[in-house]
Amino acid sequence: MQKKFVTNLAFMLFMNLFIKSIYVLGIDRAVQNEVGAASYGMYYATFNLSIIFSIFLDFGITNFNNKSIAQNNNLLTKHFSGLFTLKILLAAFFFIILLSVGFSIGYDKLLIKILLLQGFNMFLISFVNYLRSNLAGLHLFKTDAIVSVLDKFMLIFLCITMFKMGALKNPDGQGIMYFVYAQTFAYFITAVIAFVIISNKTLVFKLQWNGAFAFLILKKSFPFAILTLLMSFYNRIDTVMIERMLPNGDEQAGIYAQAFRILDSTNMIALLTAGMLLPIFSRMLKNKESVESLVKLVSTLLIAPAIVIGVGCMFYSKELMGMLYPMHVEESAKIFGLLMLSFVAIAIIYIFGTLLTANDNLKQLNIIAAIGIGLNILLNLIFINTLDAYGAAISSMTTQFLTAIIQLIMAQRIFKFKMNYRLINSLIMFSAGVIAINYGSKILPVYWMISFSIMVIACGLWAFVSGVLSIKGIFRIYKYG
Repeated sequence: MQKKFVTNLAFMLFMNLFIKSIYVLGIDRAVQNEVGAASYGMYYATFNLSIIFSIFLDFGITNFNNKSIAQNNNLLTKHFSGLFTLKILLAAFFFIILLSVGFSIGYDKLLIKILLLQGFNMFLISFVNYLRSNLAGLHLFKTDAIVSVLDKFMLIFLCITMFKMGALKNPDGQGIMYFVYAQTFAYFITAVIAFVIISNKTLVFKLQWNGAFAFLILKKSFPFAILTLLMSFYNRIDTVMIERMLPNGDEQAGIYAQAFRILDSTNMIALLTAGMLLPIFSRMLKNKESVESLVKLVSTLLIAPAIVIGVGCMFYSKELMGMLYPMHVEESAKIFGLLMLSFVAIAIIYIFGTLLTANDNLKQLNIIAAIGIGLNILLNLIFINTLDAYGAAISSMTTQFLTAIIQLIMAQRIFKFKMNYRLINSLIMFSAGVIAINYGSKILPVYWMISFSIMVIACGLWAFVSGVLSIKGIFRIYKYG
């Protein structure tokens, strides 16, 4: 199981890091530079608002389906038609909620228009994610990896065409609208292709409504839905509050988006890992297999790079922001440093949150997420008015680390993991070494890209010297599984 996890994870990471990095750091960044911080801020705030309420599109069905199909592949044919119809009906409810919230917080005509398009795009994304959950449940990870990057692959070429035509430079927010239209096209084509793939895996498909079946599924997926809603709130509410609370909210939201972009890109590493871990953990727990060795493996493979990324980006925040953006470099660099440091906490959350989800500890996870929301909103109300977007970064980092620590402790108690003092000491020593390496690289009398490259190589070597990673262990896992 470990060998299958490592090999499929490597393929999925390669596909996503290659395609999505080009999109996020190349195309998406260029779009913001083209349309300006204020226009992109409108887009980004409405995008995050649609993400928060996207749970009503899914209601936890995707996570429930991923876990169920992994434990019993025969459920694909039985559930697919009914869940497809249910998701269409949930979409109507989602649009009612989204528009009601948009009007209630004072969105004007342009923002409502953008919000509607964002909502439709979110419906397509949710539909694709549901279809992908069937692929993951069947352990067709390579097919899932290809589908996961298909929309971004198309968007790269669509946006390059728009850049050449100068379409994004249109005034009055029209440029950002063209970008949203391009996303709609890419998501729609991806949804159609994914639907065809899954249809070929089922014995029958027809639109049908079964009230009893829908009620049963919603009842079972309700805890997943509450967890997703709560986590979306404390992960995405920042930019919505920035845009609404500040006089120059559009611009500040755009600045926050500049800083958040690389974190969003690196998040895909942890997100893809969690997407593969959920069906694997679910199947192992059902078969009463020990997950301790896999948890240790994925912790070292994910947390060590997260420490390097988080600390490195904090030390080189100004240089990286200056390389990516022509404006608001100083402001976004401060925010960027804090957000990237929180990637360490996010990695921990994805590992242990996924394990607890697979074990059906959803009540505990919901309580943790509710605490996270309360803390995040409270800190945002305190800090945003005085520190602008930087205050939201402080709130986010604090919330992520608190949530990560609580989930880690809870997982240790529920699964009765032995305290691995050797691993803990190695991570502490590794972290101290990474900080020292970054500090030393910053004072080198060379161009920053050279010192940054030296830092990355030195941290990689330090991971093996400190014992966090082992070449022998990695080859042993690959060879013997």
